[in-house]
Amino acid sequence: MTTKTVFITGTSSGLGKLTAIRFAQMGWNVAATMRTPEKENELTAYDNIRIFKLDVTDVEQVRSAADQAIAAFGRIDVVVNNAGMGTYGPLELAREDDIDWQFAVNARGPINVIRRFLPHFRANNGGMFINISSFMGITTAVPLGSLYNMSKFALEGLTEGLYYELKPFNIELRLIEQGGSTGNNFRDSIVWNRDENIKDYDDMIANLKQVMEASADSGQLDDPQTIVDAIVAQATGESKQFRTVVGATGNSLMALRNAVPIEQYLEKMAEGFR
Repeated sequence: MTTKTVFITGTSSGLGKLTAIRFAQMGWNVAATMRTPEKENELTAYDNIRIFKLDVTDVEQVRSAADQAIAAFGRIDVVVNNAGMGTYGPLELAREDDIDWQFAVNARGPINVIRRFLPHFRANNGGMFINISSFMGITTAVPLGSLYNMSKFALEGLTEGLYYELKPFNIELRLIEQGGSTGNNFRDSIVWNRDENIKDYDDMIANLKQVMEASADSGQLDDPQTIVDAIVAQATGESKQFRTVVGATGNSLMALRNAVPIEQYLEKMAEGFR
């Protein structure tokens, strides 16, 4: 049986690294990408993992990494668009560069990667894109996350829209709507929009930070291996779901969102931050 190959973005830490290791342990070839490959010393221990430099916002780096991965392995079967970042805080106070950065990484980044692999997948008469979204891409749950939500909603729309145009080429699309998980540094890497001269939002920011800390301390975060399991299930064909919501928090929010009118849902979420 021919060994399959997966191309994964954002593998320097967290979910991306765990996913790369899981596929390698399953016997797949893995093209693991990250912005600073010179700092990596864990994935290099695997003979079937090759590491490539990639910032998904840099179209030239996307071209180079994709071409190098195809040259190294001959064929890419699955692409996992995992790289992402989050900016939180009042939209009014967001810096222009951070607004553009949020969209560039979480939405334009996957676009760059998908566009580069489409000719390869068409030539092979098939392939799969697994886009790592968030339950915040299909619903909202907290204030001050409008930019992050925007980027993930965009990724959802992109993926669903591509379904129609890529189906004739046997190119499959999947979405993983994850929630918060242990073992990553998402909270530490959040870019907060603040202005020391404007205090009107301070209570809301403090409240949201407290909620984030409480969710981590109370064991509400998911085991990241459950997210890895969902990714693997899609790549191997064990699951055929277009959307997979992973974790208790995301699934409970979606159940509520689907059960009541949008006005009622939004008001219920807002009550927790007054």
